[in-house]
Amino acid sequence: MFRPPTHSNRRGFTLIELLVVIAIIAILIGLLLPAVQKVRDAAARSSCQNNMKQLGIALHSFHDANSRMPPGGAQDQTPFGTNGVNGGAWGSSWKVYILPHIEQTPIFQQWQFTGGSGWQNTNNTNIVNRLTIKTYRCPASTFPDFHSNNCAPSGNSMQMFTTYVGVAGTTTDTPTSGSGCCNGGGDINGGSGILCMNCTTKMTSITDGTSNTILVGEQSDHIRDINGQPVPGPWGALTSQGPHGWIMGAGSPLIGGQYNDRPFNTTTVRWMINQRGLSDSSSSGTADNAGSNFPFSSVHTGGANMLMGDGSLRFMSSSTPLLVLQGLSSKDRGEVLPNQ
Repeated sequence: MFRPPTHSNRRGFTLIELLVVIAIIAILIGLLLPAVQKVRDAAARSSCQNNMKQLGIALHSFHDANSRMPPGGAQDQTPFGTNGVNGGAWGSSWKVYILPHIEQTPIFQQWQFTGGSGWQNTNNTNIVNRLTIKTYRCPASTFPDFHSNNCAPSGNSMQMFTTYVGVAGTTTDTPTSGSGCCNGGGDINGGSGILCMNCTTKMTSITDGTSNTILVGEQSDHIRDINGQPVPGPWGALTSQGPHGWIMGAGSPLIGGQYNDRPFNTTTVRWMINQRGLSDSSSSGTADNAGSNFPFSSVHTGGANMLMGDGSLRFMSSSTPLLVLQGLSSKDRGEVLPNQ
């Protein structure tokens, strides 16, 4: 039997209703995005802290094996290496010495601690060309992945930007002004830190207490000018590792506070965490090749991660007073600090 079509009582959305729905969705997305970003930031901060914990385990493992800490940077000389055709200049950094303790033994076994091992040794610069070691880099870092070491004898060796720096001392030491080829004498080298240049620090010499002494600090954001804008310099980022990379150590045999050349991959604490108003300048100790006084930095909200001498982690605020930060960066000066 034929039945005529029936008409539905349903009606479509009016334009106003549709706009209201779109507005509600937009509001929900606006509320959700900051929450997602916070989760991502928290995950990156946690990953960064895990990297630093691994560094702490590695440094303590090195001490157990050698009855001393590695030097912050060393010349190729006993007990760190041997003189080669280029003399003992520009040996390796602490990041090279702990490679076996972060599951990078194959790299370490190929390393030659001679012939300018941290710069001029062709074997070594070839090994690190485009090499990435996850433990050495905060995932939230704003740095490029690599930079060019055009001075490498093998040509254009691309080295990764690492984001953790050893503490050599503070400018409240009796410091030495740098006198190397490129820093103009404005930067300042200290020797009271655990990872000072050509040092062989023992745990027993950390008389301020290992839990009260910063061993390694985070340095994962650009230095920034007075307006908070990044100052990338000629290499893509200005950091304590300088233009020659994370493997470069010391170019002089002098020890600790007496060291008077460019100190790579360490910092002598002169500025607050995430200090603003700096530039590519030898007078502030932040020259590209290479200043002694690059500040601790990070893109984590409010401060940066610090690895203490006992292997514990602290997240220290950007507002931490400079004298407190410096007191925590020396190992044996007996500073009386307020409760942290």
